[in-house]
Amino acid sequence: MRLSRIAKLAVLLLTCVTAGVRADQALTPADIETALTTAFAKYKGLQEGANADYIPALAKVDPNLYGIALVTPDGKIYTAGDIKSEVSIQSISKVFTMALVIEEAGPEAISSNMGVDATGQVFNSIVAVEQYQGSEMNPLVNAGAITATSMVSGNSRDEIWNKILHFYEDFAGRKLAVNQEVFESEAATNQRNQAIASLMYAYGHIKDNPAQATDIYTEQCSVSVNVQDLATMAATLANGGRNPLTGKQVMSSQNVAEVLAVMATAGLYDDSGQWLYLTGLPAKSGVGGGIIAVSPGRFGIAVISPPLDAAGNSVRAQKAIADISNALGGNPYEVTPVE
Repeated sequence: MRLSRIAKLAVLLLTCVTAGVRADQALTPADIETALTTAFAKYKGLQEGANADYIPALAKVDPNLYGIALVTPDGKIYTAGDIKSEVSIQSISKVFTMALVIEEAGPEAISSNMGVDATGQVFNSIVAVEQYQGSEMNPLVNAGAITATSMVSGNSRDEIWNKILHFYEDFAGRKLAVNQEVFESEAATNQRNQAIASLMYAYGHIKDNPAQATDIYTEQCSVSVNVQDLATMAATLANGGRNPLTGKQVMSSQNVAEVLAVMATAGLYDDSGQWLYLTGLPAKSGVGGGIIAVSPGRFGIAVISPPLDAAGNSVRAQKAIADISNALGGNPYEVTPVE
């Protein structure tokens, strides 16, 4: 029997209430290691959710894969579980393509073209596109994400794709590659996204070649990452756009706030509001099983665990990140009063 959303909210809240470090306290390595190992052990045996199966290649991923990584702004890496296995980045990629467009064209390019509001509809909704003729979208639902991909500058498909991939690599701090099996599987089953792109083109948000935008978007979702890659990408955002492992300023610090704002309001599909209410963390999930979350100035964290809930978010990842953040005082909205 599927839990109601209110029941799910109550259950998640109860699992997250533990004493921890205050948001104004410095984190120690012992604090972080304890939080990770405790959360890993607590949810290792969890048997909830199911792999995404609408993309055939995702259904074959090992559902027992489970890894946690946390990276601090000073470049310290903490891990638990499987840190080597890779999954496809899926919708987490939307965050970084949005960031690239903002870097190239400024925040207004996003807000004025597809919008930055939560749609109130599922992530691949056609109704949401029709309701406001593609204007009240955001870059983290498919219509807005494909549109954002179409906005990346370049004179050819290869030039656009290489720019996107290299931007992701700068965030991860290493070379990344596409999982060709996932890419081919998604490309063979993405008719709905093709339709969404055509609608966004019809309403003037995609300026040219919606088929190419959809194809590049599909490829970006197929990039393979491990949990440390994802945590480093999140930590780069937590560190004002500077990769804490390589020291490279990947994006302008003044543009990070807009990226985090959209993550906060639309990062976990239909459950974004519930997530923000419980954790306060800007986050993004992907149907490959990963979730990244950002505690600005404190850490970036990621968990990979493929079984998803009804909204498309990793069950283990939500619970583990919420527990760890609570233990480490990660919620930026928790403020200690001045005496």
